[in-house]
Amino acid sequence: MKKGLFLFLSGMLFLMSFGQQQAVLTIDAAAPKTTISRHIYGQFSEHLGHCIYDGYWVDEKMNVPKKDRIRLDVVAALKKIHIPNLRWPGGCFADEYHWRDGIGERSRRPKMINTHWGGVTEDNSFGTHEFLELCELLDAEPYIAGNMGSGTVEEMSRWVEYLNADGDSPMTRLRKANGRDQPWKVPFWGVGNESWGCGGNMTPEYYASEFRRYATFARNYPGAPLKKIASGANADDYNWTEVCMKNIPQHMMWGLSLHYYTVPTGNWGRKGSATSFNETEYFKTMQRCLHMEELVAKHSAIMDRYDPEKKVALVVDEWGIWTDPEPGTNPGFLYQQNSLRDALIAGTTLNIFNNHADRVRMANLAQTVNVLQALILTKGTEMLLTPTYYVFDLFKEHMDAKLLPIQLAAPGYNKDGATIPAVNASASVDSNGRVHITLVNLDADNAITVQTTLKGKPFKTVSGRILTSGKFTDINTFENKNLVKPVAFNGFKQTGAVLSVQLPRLSIVSLTLE
Repeated sequence: MKKGLFLFLSGMLFLMSFGQQQAVLTIDAAAPKTTISRHIYGQFSEHLGHCIYDGYWVDEKMNVPKKDRIRLDVVAALKKIHIPNLRWPGGCFADEYHWRDGIGERSRRPKMINTHWGGVTEDNSFGTHEFLELCELLDAEPYIAGNMGSGTVEEMSRWVEYLNADGDSPMTRLRKANGRDQPWKVPFWGVGNESWGCGGNMTPEYYASEFRRYATFARNYPGAPLKKIASGANADDYNWTEVCMKNIPQHMMWGLSLHYYTVPTGNWGRKGSATSFNETEYFKTMQRCLHMEELVAKHSAIMDRYDPEKKVALVVDEWGIWTDPEPGTNPGFLYQQNSLRDALIAGTTLNIFNNHADRVRMANLAQTVNVLQALILTKGTEMLLTPTYYVFDLFKEHMDAKLLPIQLAAPGYNKDGATIPAVNASASVDSNGRVHITLVNLDADNAITVQTTLKGKPFKTVSGRILTSGKFTDINTFENKNLVKPVAFNGFKQTGAVLSVQLPRLSIVSLTLE
């Protein structure tokens, strides 16, 4: 009998012996190999609603700490969780954005209508220099989505030159005239966005051909090799991945993207409320969140056929929950509140990405501030951290740590005749030899005991933190900013190499073993 099957059957026997509120987790710490890329914990900020304007970039008269017009309390909060990269300017907006409109003297920059998001007028005061200044303040690598949809090969080529070239050329002279002598050497470069939809309604065959043309002229300059990311599939469009992997030479692309949003109702016309939902709606949302496991596995399997050495990364550069906008807000601004349910989605999704770290090497939550599953909400001079923000805080120790293989036998969470796994997990070991375990209990009714065995590595001490609340609808508000916030966790007991963890209902727990 294979070792993994033996561990799984042993776990199931344990569950049958001790009831359905027990889980068995075995972690193999003997020979870690795969690195969990820190870029899995990336973020996404589009010119959409109040993400850029009134989020990062505020009125010069606003009484908050600023550098130029960049809001520094937002920067400080994101630095605390070590965001590794930031994707910009979109999203759908990227394929109508012409970068030269966003450089030079701000008062002379042409205005534009944001046709995708609310029909508002953009003054282009936040452009290339401002974005890269923000990334430097965040200590995050920029990830720029280039305009393939309404742009030209020359436009994209010149933008890369403006960003990354040294020496003497029209673009480097223009950059210097605008106040930047040295190139930024931007590494991550998206060649189009959602080219199957808002980025041009292309067929995969046409897109693959266009990618080859655009990518050819997006040059690698000395000391600044590009990591080019192809616009990949929408959810379960496996044919798109097949065609791209078949028709784009592997040496031309660093990554292939995937977009998937958890829509509570499964209906894009009426997605469901961010704050008012019952357990049946909660359960269906978690079912749809867990679909990410199937998507990553199936897209990875297609990529494996063409790229068995896994040189091309799967880049899930848009993910998160998408609900109806908050009542009374501009529907084109996609402003939604952020509940404990959303935190459970974030923890579950990050566990999935960690466990597929051999292929998933970059991901970007949509979006960072004031839009969709935001980490931060702002209201004038006030700012709050959402439950999702705290998940990234709990999980940050996984960044660039080595993935530890796990075997998990979890009880089912049952509702209306359907069942999902109640518990999910991932584990890693960092460069200092500390083991980090993240556990999520999706069950709305039951606490679960997780009998955890760490094989191949002794440990003496355990510390932990937990994020939970009384209801899955609980949110942080400007009147009560700390309702859903991590606290110290000591609900565990060690017996030799076995750690018994009492995982409360609706909770996310991070443990460190030393």
